[in-house]
Amino acid sequence: MDDLKRVVVKVGTNVLTNKDNRILQPILKELVRQISVLYERDIMTILVSSGSSIAGQEILGHSDIEDPSTRRQVFSAVGQPRMMRHYYGLFHDYGMRCAQVLATKRDFAPGRHRENMINCYEGLLSEGVIPVANEDDAVSLSMSMFSDNDELASLVAELTNADMLIILTDIDGLYTGHPDDDDSEKIDEVKVDENVEKYVQESEKGEGEGRGGMESKLKIAKGAAGKDIPTFIANGKRENVIVDIIDGKEVGTKFIS
Repeated sequence: MDDLKRVVVKVGTNVLTNKDNRILQPILKELVRQISVLYERDIMTILVSSGSSIAGQEILGHSDIEDPSTRRQVFSAVGQPRMMRHYYGLFHDYGMRCAQVLATKRDFAPGRHRENMINCYEGLLSEGVIPVANEDDAVSLSMSMFSDNDELASLVAELTNADMLIILTDIDGLYTGHPDDDDSEKIDEVKVDENVEKYVQESEKGEGEGRGGMESKLKIAKGAAGKDIPTFIANGKRENVIVDIIDGKEVGTKFIS
């Protein structure tokens, strides 16, 4: 894939945390290492990273705030600078620079907000700075929140004319049944008009975990692929997963128009 210049990589909460909901430093390091490999190949990455709410929860522990939205705002406001401190240090270790870009849904509406976002991303990328994007949970109104960071990633990919979108989750891709079932098979490639929704299983998630299940990922991946942005759903805990996708290896599930 020699013509690749820009890739949006979205990493979900379930990739960044262990079963005890603790942030996994080795996963962050491996993520940044791969982005540095792409950088050396003149491929710029925009990282859409979840994890701020969990990172805040780690610091504050139990909260007495009853309203779930307010509690999430507080956790995210505390956790976001902590996530950026992780990323800042890791990118620095690889001789790279990163920047925080927080957005709300209104920033993508046509008009001055959108133009401002484009200018911000283009400015950072032209300076060789890796944008680390997340929803601005502290100020997002619930009626105008992104459905999840998968949606944010697809909007960023469209906004920046990305050549590829990679959605990293904690399973290897889309399966014909539940991933744990012996008779389930991974689907390597999906065209946007294929009815693969029938394979999606409802997943049970607790509070603090990611908002975006496979049904959401499927919708987002098809939507992006339909706009000529090849999209992958793959396992973010698999070593070298991003570089392998860039190198054209059969990793994850690829969505094409």
